[in-house]
Amino acid sequence: MTARRAVVLLRGGGDLASGVALRLHRVGLGVVITEIPQPLAVRRLVSFCEAVYRGEIAVEGVSARRVDDASAALNALAEGKIPVLVDPAGEICAAPQLDVRAVVDARMLKRPPEPQSPLGLPWMQAAPLFIGLGPGFVAGENCHAVIETQRGHFLGRVLWQGAPEADTGIPGAVARFRGERVLRAPADGVLNNLCTIGARVQAGEPIAEVAGEIVAAPFEGILRGLLHSGLPVQKGLKIGDVDPRLDERLAMTVSEKSLAIGGGVLEALLTSPALRATLWN
Repeated sequence: MTARRAVVLLRGGGDLASGVALRLHRVGLGVVITEIPQPLAVRRLVSFCEAVYRGEIAVEGVSARRVDDASAALNALAEGKIPVLVDPAGEICAAPQLDVRAVVDARMLKRPPEPQSPLGLPWMQAAPLFIGLGPGFVAGENCHAVIETQRGHFLGRVLWQGAPEADTGIPGAVARFRGERVLRAPADGVLNNLCTIGARVQAGEPIAEVAGEIVAAPFEGILRGLLHSGLPVQKGLKIGDVDPRLDERLAMTVSEKSLAIGGGVLEALLTSPALRATLWN
């Protein structure tokens, strides 16, 4: 009988989750990512969930592969890749081939998680450690630990009691720009991209179109992220991100925020000596 593989299960593979996955993978932990059928990661070139669309994606030299079941996930792990499954409910946590030592809810839904896991147990009982990222989680109530995701002095800190800072709905400042750097759908419809991620855009330059309405660059910058063309979107949905710093590398590398959060998750995993001893089995 094949030995079970110890893994950390990440629910979500967007840009923040991918910073977590990178940090855990680089220290030798087995990481498995679950996603929805059509992920909506804006910074998709640095998001492992992009494997859902492409089959495989490399982020900073680490590859993720879309797989369909636990056996294929084990094969990907054996090849040094991160497996990504379309599994919105996280059902793979019940797979007998995997020894899920921790679950990290990195979906950034900004609301409490579902009350029960596919095991029929609360998520806090589905694995030795259940970690939540950001608003919606309260350590000691619906998770064991929560990681602060708000930019500022407390970013990346591990909270073992209580809640992180509330969601303000205002994006963090980048070179003095805040909400204006985020591109949003002007109407309900199908997204039609007119520009590519990493391109340098000028103020007023068309970037995308939805239902005949143009989404233009708010200022000169680098198009750091953009949803897939052809996706149905709703009015107000975040569809893109322009970075005013004019550095093309920023579109192709994981952010300092994502890595700080990943560091917090790693700290939480290693805090318990009993859990620490089992993570690399």
